[in-house]
Amino acid sequence: MSVVRRPLLTATAAGTLLCALWFVPSANATAETEAVQRQQTGAQASAQGLALADTGTVDTTPYLIGGTAFLGIGVGFVTYSVHRRGGFPA
Repeated sequence: MSVVRRPLLTATAAGTLLCALWFVPSANATAETEAVQRQQTGAQASAQGLALADTGTVDTTPYLIGGTAFLGIGVGFVTYSVHRRGGFPA
């Protein structure tokens, strides 16, 4: 690939990503009438003495194990690349 085409390829990839992100819904995508109805329903439920179930705390063990595994794989790739190249330049 020519060196001249690299900036064009990077700009195209960035533009494509921005266009794709344009269609991601925003946090305030619900209509105001729906939000008001939900608040009224919640107030009615609490007035009747209904409560949500207590599910306990979030178990973060799988996230810690997965994150550690991916970190280890990344370190392995970097170590392999440095070893294959012949070490860091002096």
